[in-house]
This record gives sequence, structure tokens and C-alpha cells, in this order.
Amino acid sequence: MRYKLRGRVVRDGITMLAGCFALGALLEDLASQQVTLAGQRFDRGPEAVIVVTLALMVALVAARGRLGLAGPLAAMAICGVAALSARAWIIDSSFFFLLAMLICGLVGYLSTTPARIVVSLAVLWGVASVGEWRRPVSSWQQFFLVGVFMSVAWGVGFLVRRPVLRAQTAEDRAVQLEVEQAAAAERAAQEERRRIARELHDIIAHSVSVMTVQAGAVRRLLTPEQERERAALRRIEETGRDAMAEMRRLVGLLKQDGEASSLAPQPGLASLDALVTKVCDAGLPVETRVIGEPRSLSAGVDLTAYRIVQEALTNALKYAGPAHACVTLTWKPSELVIEVTNTGQSRPQRNAAGHGQAGMRERLALYRGRLDSGPGPHGGYVIRAHLPF
Repeated sequence: MRYKLRGRVVRDGITMLAGCFALGALLEDLASQQVTLAGQRFDRGPEAVIVVTLALMVALVAARGRLGLAGPLAAMAICGVAALSARAWIIDSSFFFLLAMLICGLVGYLSTTPARIVVSLAVLWGVASVGEWRRPVSSWQQFFLVGVFMSVAWGVGFLVRRPVLRAQTAEDRAVQLEVEQAAAAERAAQEERRRIARELHDIIAHSVSVMTVQAGAVRRLLTPEQERERAALRRIEETGRDAMAEMRRLVGLLKQDGEASSLAPQPGLASLDALVTKVCDAGLPVETRVIGEPRSLSAGVDLTAYRIVQEALTNALKYAGPAHACVTLTWKPSELVIEVTNTGQSRPQRNAAGHGQAGMRERLALYRGRLDSGPGPHGGYVIRAHLPF
């Protein structure tokens, strides 16, 4: 957005500058309708011609986005045509001089091919020739001076084009990179949501299965006289089986093509020692600390806590370089604080680490938790997750 705004400011700014120069030239003409040349006074020209010429020149400058080189080139040609009836109106107008130089610069900027270069320079020198020919007091020296000024302005515009295009290309690449990063982050978030849903499905499916089996077991223990209780438990069993069937259909939507169902139980903090051992074997020494009295967690919260530690250690293993890591579990009355620190580089790679942390935030958001991350107070990198019970 900021790059588009900057480009619009540049385009509109040039048009506004041309409008200001044209307005200044008009005011100069209204303030003094005659000019003194070689001791003689001459009228600048018909007011209607001056107003129409200035308006057309500004309009053609504004239309350069659609007309290209033809816009400012036509503006200079109109200036030459206007000199036929308003011979002296530009002679003593500093603002018109600035307007003409600005348009010459635009002509040079838009001259991108050899043919355009030849045509644009020919038009500029033709305008200079007509203007000097119709000038009440003309000379070859004045003609040459006007042509040189116009050529210099053209050359400035021509030379500015390359760095400007280079900057625009860099901005376009930055915009494209931002779009690609946003799309990649969205894909990563969607994939993480699918993975969370699949994992929670396994947990919920297990719980619903247990409830259904227990309802069936209790129903078989009832006496023949407890018909109403038996019917209620039968409805619980049927509802549980229907819920399981619907959950299987829903989880099928979350699977990737060709993805097989996992039969392994979902991990939790009880599997933390195995995870730490695996990371240590991969080359990252890890220390674990537990502060407070551990509590029993629901399956979903337990899985989320495990995944937070797993993702943080994976990022440290990939991006921290030679380092040590420490996992601290702080049990508070209403939340579990998970802190994973490493002594490696304090700024992991933005894309990969950013996507990993996006997955952590997705998981924590399910339980109204939050994630803080950044360089540690003594170097390294810290990831701190607050997971309410």
C-alpha cells in the first residue's frame, strides 16, 4: 500500500507542479501584459490563446500515464503553435520557462527508444526554432541558447529514468515479496489449523468412544424394570455413534490427498522427556525445569503444551546455530507458562520461524492463551507461552 501511495504522490506531484507553473505564468501575464525588448514594448499575446495554451499543456502533462511520450511532446508542440499568434508572451515569463523545462524533462524521461529520442529532440528544436522565428527581436545566439536549455532539461529527464526505474523495480519486487509472504503465512496458518483439527479429532473421538462404551456397559447392568433408564442409555449410545460417524466425515475434509490416518496416540507433557532426548541426539543440548506443582490437564491442553515445546525446540535446532536450550514449565494457579530459551542467535530467520510461531499462536488461541517471543535479556532467543487451564 505504501509503495502505491508513493507512486501516486510522484505522479500527481508532477502534474500539480506543472499546474502551479502555469498559474504563475498566467498571473505574470495578467500583472504585466506587455514586455520590453530592445527598447520597444510588445504585447505578450491574446489572453484567450495564453489561457487555452496553458490549460492544454497541463492537461497533456496529466494525461502522460495514458498517452505516454505523446502527452508532453504534444504539449511542447502546442507551445510552438501558440507562438505564431502570441509572439512575445513567453519572453519575460520565468514561470513559463520553468513549465517548459519541466515538460522537456518529461519528454526526455519518456524517450525510451532510439526512434523516440530522435523524434523528441527534433520536436524540441523545432519548437525552439518557431519560437525564435516569431520572436519580435530574434537572433541566432538566442535561438541556440533556448535550444541548449531545452536539450539540457531533456537530458536530465533522460538520465533520471534509469535510477527511477531501478527504484520502481525494487518497490515492485518488495510488493510482490510482501504478497508472497502473506500468502505463505496464510497457507501455513490453514495447514496448522487442519493439523490441529485432526489432532483434536483423535482426542475427542477417543472421549466420545469411551462415553458410548460406558453407556452400553451400564445399560446391560440395569434390571428389567428399569426400562426408561435403558431407553435413555440406548439413545446416548446411538447419539455417540452418530457423532463418531459425523466426526469421521468432517476429518476426511481436513486430510490432504493420499494422507493416511494416524493410529498413534496424541502426545502430551508425559512424552516431553522423549522429545528432549530426540532433540539432544540431533545436536542441541536441552535442559528442563519444572516450577510449581504439576497438575492434570485435559487432553487438548496437554497436546497444545507438548506442541509448543516441540515447535520452539525445532526452531532453535534449525536457526539458533551452536547453542544450548532450556525448557521451563511454570505451574501457576490458573495457567501453565512454557518458556523455551536458547543461547544462539537472537533473530531467527523470519519466514520459517514466523510460520512456526504462527502455528503456536493458532494453538494457543483455542484456549485463549498468548505467545511472547523475542531476543533474551542476555542474548539468545526466548519463546514464552501462557496456556490457561
